[in-house]
Amino acid sequence: MSNTKYKLIDLFCGAGGLSLGFSHLLKHDFEPVWANDFNQYAADTYNANYGNHCIVGDIVDLLNAPDTTIPTADVVIGGPPCQGFSLLNRNRNGDSRRSLWLPFMDVVKRSGADVFVMENVPQLLGSEEYKDIARYAKKLGFSKLAKAKLCAADYGVPQVRYRAFIIGCKFADPNNFFPPLKTHYNPAVISPNTLNPTDGYIENPQPWRTVRDAIGDLPKPVGTEIRKDIEPPLDLHFGRKPTEVSLRRYMSIPNEGMNRFDLQRIAPEITPNCWINKKSGGTDLFGRLWWDKPSVTIRTEFFKPEKGRYLHPKEHRPITHREAARLQSFPDSFCFLGSKIEIAKQIGNAVPPLLAAQVATCIERLLEIKKDG
Repeated sequence: MSNTKYKLIDLFCGAGGLSLGFSHLLKHDFEPVWANDFNQYAADTYNANYGNHCIVGDIVDLLNAPDTTIPTADVVIGGPPCQGFSLLNRNRNGDSRRSLWLPFMDVVKRSGADVFVMENVPQLLGSEEYKDIARYAKKLGFSKLAKAKLCAADYGVPQVRYRAFIIGCKFADPNNFFPPLKTHYNPAVISPNTLNPTDGYIENPQPWRTVRDAIGDLPKPVGTEIRKDIEPPLDLHFGRKPTEVSLRRYMSIPNEGMNRFDLQRIAPEITPNCWINKKSGGTDLFGRLWWDKPSVTIRTEFFKPEKGRYLHPKEHRPITHREAARLQSFPDSFCFLGSKIEIAKQIGNAVPPLLAAQVATCIERLLEIKKDG
Protein backbone atom coordinates (compact mmCIF):
# COMPACT_ATOMS: atom_id res chain seq x y z
CA MET A 1 0.00 0.00 0.00
CA SER A 2 1.27 3.46 -0.87
CA ASN A 3 2.06 6.04 1.83
CA THR A 4 0.36 8.65 -0.32
CA LYS A 5 -3.23 9.55 0.49
CA TYR A 6 -5.05 10.05 -2.78
CA LYS A 7 -8.09 12.32 -2.58
CA LEU A 8 -11.39 10.65 -3.46
CA ILE A 9 -14.84 11.87 -4.54
CA ASP A 10 -17.75 9.40 -4.53
CA LEU A 11 -20.88 10.30 -6.51
CA PHE A 12 -24.26 8.54 -6.23
CA CYS A 13 -22.47 7.05 -3.25
CA GLY A 14 -25.36 5.38 -1.43
CA ALA A 15 -24.15 3.84 1.81
CA GLY A 16 -20.58 3.92 0.53
CA GLY A 17 -19.85 0.35 -0.54
CA LEU A 18 -17.56 1.58 -3.31
CA SER A 19 -15.78 3.97 -0.95
CA LEU A 20 -15.30 1.16 1.56
CA GLY A 21 -13.24 -0.71 -1.03
CA PHE A 22 -10.96 2.31 -1.30
CA SER A 23 -10.60 2.70 2.49
CA HIS A 24 -8.04 1.63 5.07
CA LEU A 25 -10.46 -1.04 6.28
CA LEU A 26 -9.70 -2.95 3.08
CA LYS A 27 -5.99 -2.09 2.96
CA HIS A 28 -6.21 1.13 0.97
CA ASP A 29 -5.81 4.69 2.10
CA PHE A 30 -7.75 6.96 -0.21
CA GLU A 31 -8.99 10.07 1.55
CA PRO A 32 -12.66 10.95 0.97
CA VAL A 33 -13.11 14.69 0.39
CA TRP A 34 -16.60 14.98 -1.13
CA ALA A 35 -19.56 12.76 -1.88
CA ASN A 36 -23.14 13.09 -3.03
CA ASP A 37 -26.37 11.15 -2.88
CA PHE A 38 -30.01 12.05 -3.32
CA ASN A 39 -31.16 9.93 -0.36
CA GLN A 40 -30.81 11.45 3.11
CA TYR A 41 -30.64 8.08 4.89
CA ALA A 42 -27.90 6.81 2.59
CA ALA A 43 -26.00 10.06 3.12
CA ASP A 44 -26.37 9.67 6.89
CA THR A 45 -24.88 6.17 6.64
CA TYR A 46 -22.03 7.39 4.45
CA ASN A 47 -21.25 10.27 6.83
CA ALA A 48 -21.36 8.01 9.88
CA ASN A 49 -18.64 5.84 8.35
CA TYR A 50 -16.43 8.31 6.47
CA GLY A 51 -16.92 11.76 8.01
CA ASN A 52 -19.27 14.53 6.93
CA HIS A 53 -18.32 14.62 3.26
CA CYS A 54 -21.63 13.61 1.71
CA ILE A 55 -23.87 16.43 0.48
CA VAL A 56 -27.53 15.50 0.03
CA GLY A 57 -29.34 16.64 -3.08
CA ASP A 58 -29.85 16.32 -6.81
CA ILE A 59 -26.40 16.35 -8.38
CA VAL A 60 -27.61 18.50 -11.29
CA ASP A 61 -29.04 21.11 -8.94
CA LEU A 62 -25.90 21.09 -6.82
CA LEU A 63 -23.64 21.61 -9.81
CA ASN A 64 -25.82 24.48 -11.02
CA ALA A 65 -25.79 26.19 -7.62
CA PRO A 66 -23.30 29.09 -7.52
CA ASP A 67 -22.21 28.29 -3.96
CA THR A 68 -21.23 24.68 -4.71
CA THR A 69 -17.48 24.13 -4.63
CA ILE A 70 -16.06 20.83 -5.83
CA PRO A 71 -12.76 20.12 -4.06
CA THR A 72 -9.71 18.96 -5.96
CA ALA A 73 -9.35 15.20 -6.11
CA ASP A 74 -7.18 12.51 -7.64
CA VAL A 75 -10.02 10.08 -8.33
CA VAL A 76 -13.77 10.33 -8.87
CA ILE A 77 -15.73 7.13 -8.37
CA GLY A 78 -19.43 6.33 -8.51
CA GLY A 79 -22.34 4.60 -10.14
CA PRO A 80 -24.88 6.84 -11.85
CA PRO A 81 -28.32 5.25 -11.29
CA CYS A 82 -28.52 2.21 -13.51
CA GLN A 83 -32.25 1.57 -13.84
CA GLY A 84 -32.25 3.12 -17.29
CA PHE A 85 -29.93 0.35 -18.53
CA SER A 86 -31.60 -2.48 -16.66
CA LEU A 87 -33.18 -5.37 -18.48
CA LEU A 88 -36.21 -4.65 -16.34
CA ASN A 89 -36.48 -1.31 -18.13
CA ARG A 90 -35.17 -2.26 -21.57
CA ASN A 91 -38.14 -0.74 -23.37
CA ARG A 92 -37.69 2.65 -21.72
CA ASN A 93 -35.26 4.06 -24.26
CA GLY A 94 -35.91 7.62 -23.19
CA ASP A 95 -35.08 7.08 -19.54
CA SER A 96 -33.52 10.35 -18.35
CA ARG A 97 -31.47 8.55 -15.70
CA ARG A 98 -29.14 7.36 -18.44
CA SER A 99 -27.80 10.88 -18.85
CA LEU A 100 -26.61 11.13 -15.24
CA TRP A 101 -23.13 10.20 -16.41
CA LEU A 102 -22.92 13.82 -17.62
CA PRO A 103 -22.87 15.42 -14.15
CA PHE A 104 -20.49 12.64 -13.10
CA MET A 105 -18.07 13.72 -15.81
CA ASP A 106 -18.65 17.38 -14.89
CA VAL A 107 -17.39 16.62 -11.38
CA VAL A 108 -14.39 14.82 -12.88
CA LYS A 109 -13.61 17.98 -14.83
CA ARG A 110 -14.20 20.43 -11.98
CA SER A 111 -12.19 18.40 -9.47
CA GLY A 112 -9.19 18.09 -11.77
CA ALA A 113 -9.14 14.33 -11.24
CA ASP A 114 -6.78 12.37 -13.48
CA VAL A 115 -8.63 9.09 -12.89
CA PHE A 116 -12.28 8.12 -12.76
CA VAL A 117 -14.09 4.88 -12.00
CA MET A 118 -17.65 4.53 -13.24
CA GLU A 119 -19.65 1.51 -12.08
CA ASN A 120 -22.90 0.32 -13.60
CA VAL A 121 -24.89 -2.63 -14.88
CA PRO A 122 -23.18 -4.75 -17.55
CA GLN A 123 -25.64 -3.55 -20.21
CA LEU A 124 -23.91 -0.17 -20.17
CA LEU A 125 -20.83 -1.55 -21.93
CA GLY A 126 -22.78 -2.43 -25.08
CA SER A 127 -24.92 0.68 -25.17
CA GLU A 128 -24.86 3.87 -27.18
CA GLU A 129 -24.37 5.68 -23.89
CA TYR A 130 -21.00 3.99 -23.46
CA LYS A 131 -19.91 5.41 -26.81
CA ASP A 132 -21.11 8.85 -25.70
CA ILE A 133 -19.19 8.51 -22.43
CA ALA A 134 -16.02 7.51 -24.28
CA ARG A 135 -16.28 10.44 -26.68
CA TYR A 136 -16.93 12.90 -23.87
CA ALA A 137 -14.09 11.50 -21.76
CA LYS A 138 -11.70 11.87 -24.69
CA LYS A 139 -12.55 15.58 -24.92
CA LEU A 140 -11.55 15.91 -21.27
CA GLY A 141 -8.18 14.30 -21.92
CA PHE A 142 -8.97 10.66 -21.14
CA SER A 143 -7.68 9.26 -24.41
CA LYS A 144 -7.88 5.62 -23.33
CA LEU A 145 -10.51 3.83 -21.28
CA ALA A 146 -10.51 0.38 -19.76
CA LYS A 147 -13.75 -1.50 -19.30
CA ALA A 148 -14.78 -4.89 -17.97
CA LYS A 149 -17.67 -6.86 -16.59
CA LEU A 150 -16.63 -8.32 -13.24
CA CYS A 151 -18.25 -11.05 -11.17
CA ALA A 152 -18.15 -10.29 -7.45
CA ALA A 153 -17.74 -13.98 -6.58
CA ASP A 154 -14.41 -14.00 -8.45
CA TYR A 155 -13.07 -11.53 -5.87
CA GLY A 156 -14.11 -13.11 -2.58
CA VAL A 157 -17.69 -11.87 -2.34
CA PRO A 158 -20.06 -14.74 -1.41
CA GLN A 159 -22.48 -13.65 -4.12
CA VAL A 160 -22.79 -14.04 -7.89
CA ARG A 161 -23.26 -10.43 -8.91
CA TYR A 162 -22.05 -8.91 -12.19
CA ARG A 163 -21.09 -5.25 -12.46
CA ALA A 164 -19.52 -3.17 -15.23
CA PHE A 165 -16.61 -0.84 -14.58
CA ILE A 166 -15.16 1.88 -16.79
CA ILE A 167 -11.76 3.29 -15.84
CA GLY A 168 -10.46 6.52 -17.33
CA CYS A 169 -6.91 7.87 -16.88
CA LYS A 170 -5.20 10.93 -18.35
CA PHE A 171 -1.56 9.94 -17.89
CA ALA A 172 -1.41 6.18 -18.64
CA ASP A 173 -3.30 3.36 -20.30
CA PRO A 174 -5.56 1.87 -17.60
CA ASN A 175 -5.73 -1.39 -19.56
CA ASN A 176 -2.23 -2.13 -18.25
CA PHE A 177 -3.67 -2.37 -14.74
CA PHE A 178 -7.33 -3.30 -15.16
CA PRO A 179 -9.20 -5.63 -14.82
CA PRO A 180 -7.78 -7.08 -11.60
CA LEU A 181 -6.67 -10.70 -11.47
CA LYS A 182 -9.35 -12.97 -10.05
CA THR A 183 -8.70 -14.14 -6.50
CA HIS A 184 -11.38 -16.86 -6.39
CA TYR A 185 -12.65 -19.51 -8.81
CA ASN A 186 -15.85 -21.45 -9.34
CA PRO A 187 -15.08 -24.99 -8.12
CA ALA A 188 -18.12 -26.35 -9.95
CA VAL A 189 -16.53 -25.69 -13.34
CA ILE A 190 -12.79 -25.13 -12.72
CA SER A 191 -10.08 -27.31 -11.25
CA PRO A 192 -7.51 -25.35 -9.23
CA ASN A 193 -4.74 -27.56 -10.65
CA THR A 194 -5.26 -26.07 -14.11
CA LEU A 195 -5.24 -22.39 -13.13
CA ASN A 196 -2.39 -19.94 -13.68
CA PRO A 197 -1.99 -16.15 -13.99
CA THR A 198 -2.38 -16.27 -17.78
CA ASP A 199 -5.98 -17.34 -17.16
CA GLY A 200 -6.58 -14.09 -15.30
CA TYR A 201 -6.12 -15.50 -11.78
CA ILE A 202 -3.64 -14.79 -9.02
CA GLU A 203 -1.36 -17.57 -7.86
CA ASN A 204 -3.17 -20.02 -5.61
CA PRO A 205 -6.68 -18.60 -5.91
CA GLN A 206 -9.32 -19.79 -3.46
CA PRO A 207 -12.69 -21.39 -4.25
CA TRP A 208 -15.70 -19.14 -4.36
CA ARG A 209 -16.91 -18.14 -0.89
CA THR A 210 -20.28 -19.58 0.00
CA VAL A 211 -23.42 -18.68 1.92
CA ARG A 212 -22.22 -20.98 4.69
CA ASP A 213 -18.90 -19.12 4.87
CA ALA A 214 -20.71 -15.80 5.20
CA ILE A 215 -23.61 -16.51 7.54
CA GLY A 216 -23.20 -20.02 8.91
CA ASP A 217 -22.09 -18.78 12.35
CA LEU A 218 -25.17 -16.63 12.98
CA PRO A 219 -27.83 -17.83 15.45
CA LYS A 220 -31.54 -17.72 14.73
CA PRO A 221 -32.76 -14.13 14.40
CA VAL A 222 -34.64 -12.44 17.22
CA GLY A 223 -37.58 -10.05 16.87
CA THR A 224 -38.76 -8.12 13.82
CA GLU A 225 -37.08 -4.73 14.33
CA ILE A 226 -33.58 -3.26 14.41
CA ARG A 227 -32.11 -4.11 17.82
CA LYS A 228 -30.50 -0.95 19.13
CA ASP A 229 -29.78 -2.53 22.51
CA ILE A 230 -27.26 -5.04 21.16
CA GLU A 231 -23.93 -4.85 19.34
CA PRO A 232 -23.27 -6.00 15.75
CA PRO A 233 -23.76 -8.41 14.18
CA LEU A 234 -27.00 -9.17 16.00
CA ASP A 235 -28.37 -5.62 15.80
CA LEU A 236 -29.44 -6.20 12.20
CA HIS A 237 -30.15 -9.90 12.63
CA PHE A 238 -33.92 -9.72 13.01
CA GLY A 239 -36.70 -11.54 11.19
CA ARG A 240 -40.21 -10.95 9.93
CA LYS A 241 -43.57 -12.17 11.14
CA PRO A 242 -44.86 -14.28 8.27
CA THR A 243 -48.50 -14.97 7.67
CA GLU A 244 -49.72 -18.48 8.30
CA VAL A 245 -49.89 -19.23 4.59
CA SER A 246 -46.38 -17.82 4.02
CA LEU A 247 -44.99 -20.10 6.72
CA ARG A 248 -46.77 -23.07 5.16
CA ARG A 249 -45.18 -22.18 1.83
CA TYR A 250 -41.71 -22.00 3.39
CA MET A 251 -42.20 -25.39 5.03
CA SER A 252 -43.43 -26.93 1.78
CA ILE A 253 -40.06 -26.38 0.09
CA PRO A 254 -37.55 -27.36 2.80
CA ASN A 255 -34.58 -28.33 0.66
CA GLU A 256 -31.79 -26.12 -0.64
CA GLY A 257 -32.32 -24.89 -4.18
CA MET A 258 -36.09 -25.38 -4.23
CA ASN A 259 -38.21 -22.61 -5.75
CA ARG A 260 -41.72 -21.61 -6.81
CA PHE A 261 -41.99 -24.48 -9.30
CA ASP A 262 -41.35 -26.96 -6.48
CA LEU A 263 -43.99 -25.19 -4.41
CA GLN A 264 -46.49 -25.52 -7.23
CA ARG A 265 -45.66 -29.21 -7.62
CA ILE A 266 -45.79 -30.02 -3.90
CA ALA A 267 -48.48 -27.65 -2.63
CA PRO A 268 -50.49 -26.19 -5.52
CA GLU A 269 -53.33 -25.30 -3.16
CA ILE A 270 -51.18 -22.60 -1.48
CA THR A 271 -49.35 -21.47 -4.61
CA PRO A 272 -50.44 -18.00 -5.81
CA ASN A 273 -52.45 -18.11 -9.02
CA CYS A 274 -50.14 -15.61 -10.68
CA TRP A 275 -47.29 -18.10 -10.32
CA ILE A 276 -49.39 -21.00 -11.58
CA ASN A 277 -50.37 -18.98 -14.64
CA LYS A 278 -46.76 -17.89 -15.25
CA LYS A 279 -45.26 -21.01 -16.82
CA SER A 280 -41.76 -19.71 -17.52
CA GLY A 281 -39.14 -17.32 -16.14
CA GLY A 282 -38.47 -16.35 -12.57
CA THR A 283 -36.83 -19.62 -11.48
CA ASP A 284 -35.31 -17.87 -8.47
CA LEU A 285 -38.64 -16.61 -7.15
CA PHE A 286 -39.44 -18.05 -3.74
CA GLY A 287 -36.20 -19.99 -3.89
CA ARG A 288 -33.93 -21.29 -1.17
CA LEU A 289 -30.26 -20.44 -1.15
CA TRP A 290 -27.66 -23.20 -1.17
CA TRP A 291 -25.32 -23.50 1.80
CA ASP A 292 -22.29 -24.38 -0.29
CA LYS A 293 -22.68 -21.95 -3.18
CA PRO A 294 -22.51 -18.17 -3.30
CA SER A 295 -25.83 -16.37 -3.03
CA VAL A 296 -27.71 -14.92 -5.96
CA THR A 297 -27.59 -11.14 -6.44
CA ILE A 298 -28.77 -9.36 -3.30
CA ARG A 299 -31.29 -6.69 -4.27
CA THR A 300 -33.15 -4.11 -2.22
CA GLU A 301 -36.08 -6.35 -1.22
CA PHE A 302 -34.12 -9.41 -0.15
CA PHE A 303 -36.48 -9.77 2.84
CA LYS A 304 -39.33 -10.75 0.46
CA PRO A 305 -38.95 -14.33 -0.82
CA GLU A 306 -41.45 -13.65 -3.60
CA LYS A 307 -38.85 -11.27 -5.08
CA GLY A 308 -36.07 -13.81 -5.50
CA ARG A 309 -34.01 -16.66 -4.05
CA TYR A 310 -33.90 -15.19 -0.58
CA LEU A 311 -35.03 -18.03 1.68
CA HIS A 312 -32.48 -19.21 4.23
CA PRO A 313 -30.89 -22.53 3.18
CA LYS A 314 -32.37 -24.39 6.14
CA GLU A 315 -34.57 -22.19 8.32
CA HIS A 316 -38.13 -21.34 7.26
CA ARG A 317 -37.61 -17.63 6.75
CA PRO A 318 -36.07 -15.07 4.38
CA ILE A 319 -32.53 -13.86 5.05
CA THR A 320 -32.02 -11.06 7.55
CA HIS A 321 -30.48 -7.64 7.02
CA ARG A 322 -27.25 -8.80 8.64
CA GLU A 323 -27.11 -11.86 6.44
CA ALA A 324 -27.69 -9.74 3.34
CA ALA A 325 -24.97 -7.30 4.41
CA ARG A 326 -22.52 -10.16 4.89
CA LEU A 327 -23.44 -11.63 1.50
CA GLN A 328 -22.56 -8.20 0.11
CA SER A 329 -19.22 -8.46 2.00
CA PHE A 330 -19.88 -5.58 4.39
CA PRO A 331 -17.99 -6.04 7.67
CA ASP A 332 -20.15 -6.24 10.78
CA SER A 333 -18.51 -3.02 12.01
CA PHE A 334 -20.02 -0.96 9.17
CA CYS A 335 -22.70 1.36 10.56
CA PHE A 336 -26.05 1.49 8.71
CA LEU A 337 -28.52 4.23 9.61
CA GLY A 338 -32.21 4.64 8.81
CA SER A 339 -35.34 2.49 8.93
CA LYS A 340 -35.14 -1.19 8.13
CA ILE A 341 -36.59 -0.48 4.66
CA GLU A 342 -33.98 2.22 4.00
CA ILE A 343 -31.13 0.03 5.28
CA ALA A 344 -32.29 -2.77 3.00
CA LYS A 345 -32.08 -0.33 0.06
CA GLN A 346 -28.58 0.68 1.11
CA ILE A 347 -27.44 -2.93 1.33
CA GLY A 348 -29.00 -4.03 -1.95
CA ASN A 349 -27.85 -1.02 -3.97
CA ALA A 350 -24.24 -1.12 -2.78
CA VAL A 351 -21.19 -2.19 -4.73
CA PRO A 352 -19.78 -5.16 -2.78
CA PRO A 353 -16.83 -3.69 -0.86
CA LEU A 354 -14.50 -6.62 -1.54
CA LEU A 355 -15.07 -6.20 -5.28
CA ALA A 356 -14.49 -2.45 -4.93
CA ALA A 357 -11.22 -3.15 -3.10
CA GLN A 358 -9.84 -5.08 -6.04
CA VAL A 359 -10.68 -2.18 -8.34
CA ALA A 360 -9.02 0.18 -5.84
CA THR A 361 -5.82 -1.87 -6.05
CA CYS A 362 -5.73 -1.30 -9.81
CA ILE A 363 -6.30 2.44 -9.34
CA GLU A 364 -3.59 2.67 -6.70
CA ARG A 365 -1.09 0.99 -9.00
CA LEU A 366 -2.10 3.32 -11.78
CA LEU A 367 -1.57 6.39 -9.61
CA GLU A 368 1.85 5.13 -8.57
CA ILE A 369 2.93 5.63 -12.18
CA LYS A 370 2.20 9.35 -11.93
CA LYS A 371 3.83 9.70 -8.50
CA ASP A 372 7.01 7.94 -9.63
CA GLY A 373 7.12 9.62 -13.04
